[in-house]
Amino acid sequence: MTIKVGDSIPSATLIKMTEEGPRPVTTEELFGGRTVALFSVPGAFTPTCSAKHLPGFVENADEIRARGIDEIVCISVNDAFVMGAWGKSANVGDKITMLADGNADFVKALGLTMDGSKFGMGTRGQRFSMLVRDGRVEQLNIEEPGAFKVSSAEHMIEQLG
Repeated sequence: MTIKVGDSIPSATLIKMTEEGPRPVTTEELFGGRTVALFSVPGAFTPTCSAKHLPGFVENADEIRARGIDEIVCISVNDAFVMGAWGKSANVGDKITMLADGNADFVKALGLTMDGSKFGMGTRGQRFSMLVRDGRVEQLNIEEPGAFKVSSAEHMIEQLG
């Protein structure tokens, strides 16, 4: 079953690369008592994700935060080392928190997986974005396969008003 607006974020653990190495981050820690803009990409270093999706959030981070967002989070079904390297190569700095969902546990719990097997990618997360306020989904934008529009930073800014 796919998560929907009004639902609570399921309990899961994501991984963040830090100076000390990989560190677990629970969804309770990430979303509890906070407003978070989260976006999911099918894969780090992939064409649309690297050319448009992540850069859009980096470029618009200040405007998004100015609209009441505590943290902007990028997730992908990759390992923490890859997410850390991708964040460095994209110069995200402290604008975007890069989190790994290495086993796809989080996107499975959300009901937002995709099968990337024909590209040698296995189970991945769909391209989507969501606004989460104190652990509840307030906005949810799921892309059609192959599309990139409703999960963009620009679309989120429109939703934030």
